[in-house]
Amino acid sequence: MGKFFGPMGGIAVGRLFIDRRELHEAFVHRPLQAGISGTKSDGADSVVVSGGYSDDDDHGDYIIYTGHGGKDPSSNHQIKDQSIDAPGNAGLITSYVNALPVRVIRGKHKASPFAPPVGYRYSGLYLVTQWWLESGQDGFEVVRFRLERVDEQPQLEPQDANVPDPEFSTTIVSRRIRDSALARDVKKLYDFHCQVCDTQVPTFDGSTYAEGAHVRPLGRPHVGRDALENILCLCPNHHTQFDFGGLVLSDNLEAVETHNMTVISNLVFRKNHVVNMENVRYHRQLWTPVARSLTNELAAS
Repeated sequence: MGKFFGPMGGIAVGRLFIDRRELHEAFVHRPLQAGISGTKSDGADSVVVSGGYSDDDDHGDYIIYTGHGGKDPSSNHQIKDQSIDAPGNAGLITSYVNALPVRVIRGKHKASPFAPPVGYRYSGLYLVTQWWLESGQDGFEVVRFRLERVDEQPQLEPQDANVPDPEFSTTIVSRRIRDSALARDVKKLYDFHCQVCDTQVPTFDGSTYAEGAHVRPLGRPHVGRDALENILCLCPNHHTQFDFGGLVLSDNLEAVETHNMTVISNLVFRKNHVVNMENVRYHRQLWTPVARSLTNELAAS
């Protein structure tokens, strides 16, 4: 049986499994050792959250999950950088891009109140809603993912341990878009022209379309604010590229493609709209080490 995205027939949320072999035979999580079941071409269909990485942070309805690789099995410490090309990490990125549901299984560990007392528990379907790179607790680069639980599933227990994240209350399309009143104000200010390419997207009734892009992402752990200084008006293409790390901003507020570090345009600003430079730098440092070095390099060019 190949990868299957979604709930497995007959497997109820909350069901306990004795061990990884039983998870494997039920097709809930096929790998017997790996914590992520996924590949770049297919996406990731399931993950196990079992406290294997010290950077993991389980809030119940959302999880800050660390990708795999670079860990010393004897000490459980990170000894080298993780790679976005590692199969499981690449699989979760593909699931993010394609909005594929991921089955989450929790294993026994002390760091999470939602972990089972023994064995493994199926916790339902989650979506990958963000991913980024950061320096982990051991000083090496790790790939981080935000997994958010899909609505209309049985509640997790204990419910009182769930930590709400109201700043991340959004609408799921193919990715997360939060169209707040402030975002609408920014789009009107630019008459729905993209600040990167000046494009307007026409619709069938003669109106135009653009998207409000938050520079510093909303929600934990980024805690970006829904504020004018944190919002850009972008076309859907550049919004997607910006959110997926293919586009960053220099300190000169140039749009830079991270794949080849090429400046493609200067951002256009109208009236008194400005973006907070700390937010610009925060977004930039989420992605490649090369992009992180832009702060001084491009500002001096």
